[in-house]
Amino acid sequence: MEELQSALGNRGLTVSNVPEKGRCLFTSKDFYPGEVIISQEPYVSVPNNSADNSKCDACFESSNLKKCSGCQIVYYCSSTCQKSEWKLHRLECEALSKLPKERRRAVTPSLRLMIRLYCRSKLQSQKTVSSSDMDNYNLVEALVAHMPEIDEKQMVLYAQMANLVSLILRRPDINIKEIAENFSKFACNAHTICDGELKPLGTGLYPVISIINHSCLPNSVLLFEGRSAVVRAVQHIPKGAEVLISYIDTAGSTVTRQKALKEQYLFTCACPRCIKAGQNEDMQESAVLEGYRCKDNKCDGFLLRDSDDNGFICQQCGRLKRKEEIIEMESEIKSLQEKALVAAESAPYITYQGVVAVIKAMETLQRHLCHPFCIYLIPTWEMLIKNLMKLEDWSEALAYCRLTIPVYQKAYPPFHPLLGLQYYTCGKLEWLLGDAEDAVKSLTKAVDILRITHGTSTPFMKDLFRRLEEARAEAFINGVD
Repeated sequence: MEELQSALGNRGLTVSNVPEKGRCLFTSKDFYPGEVIISQEPYVSVPNNSADNSKCDACFESSNLKKCSGCQIVYYCSSTCQKSEWKLHRLECEALSKLPKERRRAVTPSLRLMIRLYCRSKLQSQKTVSSSDMDNYNLVEALVAHMPEIDEKQMVLYAQMANLVSLILRRPDINIKEIAENFSKFACNAHTICDGELKPLGTGLYPVISIINHSCLPNSVLLFEGRSAVVRAVQHIPKGAEVLISYIDTAGSTVTRQKALKEQYLFTCACPRCIKAGQNEDMQESAVLEGYRCKDNKCDGFLLRDSDDNGFICQQCGRLKRKEEIIEMESEIKSLQEKALVAAESAPYITYQGVVAVIKAMETLQRHLCHPFCIYLIPTWEMLIKNLMKLEDWSEALAYCRLTIPVYQKAYPPFHPLLGLQYYTCGKLEWLLGDAEDAVKSLTKAVDILRITHGTSTPFMKDLFRRLEEARAEAFINGVD
């Protein structure tokens, strides 16, 4: 702990134990929006490979891939990447190669992550691979496993997975109970590695980053540059304040957020937003983000359940929306949703036009049922945007993209990566439609947000800056003409 404190002290950070919360990361200097608070390479990581989508084990790139000739399940994009991973993969490869080929293909990313964990700890103990105050197995051992809170069914699953790892590694110095406990640590502490557009690429374990606690009103954001986890401030964080990120998507009611946190991370959040549960402000926010719209389409009031349980009453105009009406419409939406998913999976055998038609029918019903700022509209609009872009119908895709912006603004704080990425998508579509002036406005808003959350040096951000400069140049030429 002293070594870690020393390493963090040089970065303007310190670890403290707080009752009811455990270890927390605090600042020992001021941090400002966009400033990197801490970054860390993964102790171990694996790409989320599938039969039709493989990635390099070292950098997660998906082009120029070649299989490892030994295990036949790991890919590298270059000799440089292969060499950088060789010491670790050599041990993993030896273990995997002893399995029958059919069983090798059944080794999941979670199993691989655990295998690599023990391979790396062994290499560090032998001093074959270097360790440091922020990169050692002791930090993994210090992570909370929440074993007492795990139900019997989950414990049995962890024990089965631990048995598999034990059979693959064939090491007498580790026991099944320890492996099962580490699987529980993965569930609570491993992070999904995403690209600049927040598309999942793999999974990594970052023991120091894992010290950072959750808040539904975070002052920082965790994103990735390649495999590196980078935490940046999204607001001024004064000296002596706790660094807080969000473990979940915070768009949603307190009930929804608390459920997600309890199921995945086994704790109850007591952040400033969650302690308002049941208060009028919280009830109004929930009714807007997840509730129904008024029977009067011109009214944007929020609805609360009436005292006689006959339905929901608009708190602005007093109109009642009956339960029977809601149940009937929800049933129709569910039916169309299932039909849309089947159609999407069948494309291109069912044309994208057919998929769009089904989704549009569902979206029409949802807009009659849901509050205008309801977050349940977003996945439907995103499905429409995706399929309309496949049809190269840029104009209609843009119309739906613009619909999402007010909902994102309502559901997220001003400097949230999802809001910035939505402006980015709008800007790209406006550019494709030849509307350079609007593209400049949207891309500028994207840059204002994403330079805080993403920094300025990643390939994604450099591409965004380039797009903005090109749009500005074209808008200027159009203005001169």
